[in-house]
Amino acid sequence: MAALGWFTRRRQPATERSVLAGEASAEAARKSSAETPAPQAPAEPEFPVVGDERAAAFFDLDNTVMQGAALFHFGRGLYKRHFFRKRELARFAWQQTWFRMAGVEDPAHMEDVRSSALSIVKGHRVSELMSIGEEIYDEYMADRIWPGTRALAQAHLDAGQRVWLVTAAPVETATIIARRLGLTGALGTVAESVGGIYTGRLVGEPLHGPAKAEAVRALAGAEGLDLTRCAAYSDSANDIPMLSIVGHPYAVNPDTRLRRHAREHGWRLRDYRTGRKAAKIGIPAAAGVGAVAGGTAAAVALHRRRR
Repeated sequence: MAALGWFTRRRQPATERSVLAGEASAEAARKSSAETPAPQAPAEPEFPVVGDERAAAFFDLDNTVMQGAALFHFGRGLYKRHFFRKRELARFAWQQTWFRMAGVEDPAHMEDVRSSALSIVKGHRVSELMSIGEEIYDEYMADRIWPGTRALAQAHLDAGQRVWLVTAAPVETATIIARRLGLTGALGTVAESVGGIYTGRLVGEPLHGPAKAEAVRALAGAEGLDLTRCAAYSDSANDIPMLSIVGHPYAVNPDTRLRRHAREHGWRLRDYRTGRKAAKIGIPAAAGVGAVAGGTAAAVALHRRRR
């Protein structure tokens, strides 16, 4: 018993010392935590970079900058001005629906759309359609610009960078829109004209898919741009080639395929649609023929080939 009493007396002070040590350690940890700031995620670098003259931004047009397709709106304006009949309007509307619902681009079908559209403007003066294009912008397009996308473009302009539209729509149609928005310029599909009159033929093919990427590369080379410092914006998976060649790709109002691709590759997303409207607009659209019943005006304001 004496031995047990000795053991008990020795153990108690040791236990008290352990408690004291634990409390002191905990207090020191609390003080250390309070004095040392919690680690923060690295700040996102400023973008766009102010004063970077080798950077620029490239924006798709249909459903990226503008709600709907530019050619469809121009087609409405041409129909109003009796450029074609109701039967042709119905045909273009059906072609638009087929492209949007199928989400694919059959070469023969695309050629049919282009031929129909070009036949409408064949023989018309380029200057006439340019003038009409200005009127149609005010009538049907000015109120369809996405404010969010326009703000993105303005941020690049405010940073001293150039901003270009890149679209399968006629280059002159795109140029009208770019000028009205205060942008630098536009890349678009080119149609042939001789003596200022449309011949009804394209120069090459519509600016679509891989062709957009090639156009951006060519412009970057001519303008001394560094594509790794540039940004591109689009709603369509058809524009993945263009988005892939820049250092800052953005999916804006993306269709299902582009949204999935953007998430897989860590691209940034911006969606200015809401609710049911977003779901409707998200149906894959074929931009190759200028999207939309816009086949109606597929060459309405196409860039004339100077000879």
